[in-house]
Formats: sequence, structure tokens, C-alpha cells
Amino acid sequence: MLDNNSKKIVKALENDARMSFAALGDEIGMSKTPCWNKVQQLQKAGVIQGYSAQLDPKALGLTIRALVHVVVDFEQYQAFEQAILEHKAVRSCHAVTGDSDYVLEILAADIDAFDELLRAQLSRLPGVQRFNTAISTRMVKNNGAYADML
Repeated sequence: MLDNNSKKIVKALENDARMSFAALGDEIGMSKTPCWNKVQQLQKAGVIQGYSAQLDPKALGLTIRALVHVVVDFEQYQAFEQAILEHKAVRSCHAVTGDSDYVLEILAADIDAFDELLRAQLSRLPGVQRFNTAISTRMVKNNGAYADML
């Protein structure tokens, strides 16, 4: 469980991970050095796993976002997961319960590229028995803040 200062730090960094430690300290009511020490503790504990830029897929030419529900032969799940870890078009992969074994978030330049990705690549991954796709028409919510859930 996080203490109040840790929660404040996590929330502030989720909003702006580029802020200086002085600005972060000012925002949460701590001086710079104790604030820096607290961030270091949160990093060592694995609460803060890194910092990254949020990119717009459409601005990068990736206009198709799809969710692909995949059923995999159980005996080949490790090979499937390894292949997914190496696949550049797979943005995320979730092992799930229900009718599917995995849900993949896939990005592609256009519908032709997406079709090629499904037919020539994903269908040939180890253990894939079948998949069902849903193309996202728009993003309603993305990157909800974890700190708001604390």
C-alpha cells in the first residue's frame, strides 16, 4: 500500500512525467531532495516502471486498431506467447478467460495491411486455432490514470 506522498507523486507523474523534481515537490508539498528520494523508492519497488511519450497512432500512419480474440492449442501457448512478444504489430496481449485464450490489440496502416497481417502472419503463429476480430471505430477512453484508482 502506498503512503499519501507516494500516491500524490504517482498521480502527478501520470499527468506529467517530464516535470522536474523541484516542480513535483512544489506540487505535492515536499522539498526537492525528499521528493527525489521517494521517486527513487517507487522505482526500486517497481511502482514506477519507466517513462515514455504518448504517441498518436494515426499521426504515425497507423489508422487501423483492432482487437483480435485468439484461441490457441494449450500445448503451444508458450511458443505463441514468445512469438507475440516478438511481433511488432501487436501493441498488447492479454491472457483472458472465456471463449478466447488471448486478446490482442493490433495496429496496422490500413485495412489491406491488416488483412495481410491476419492472413499471412497471425494465422501462422504457433498454436493458433482460430481468431475473431473487431475493428475499433474510435477510442472512447485510453490511459485511465492508475493513481485515480488508489
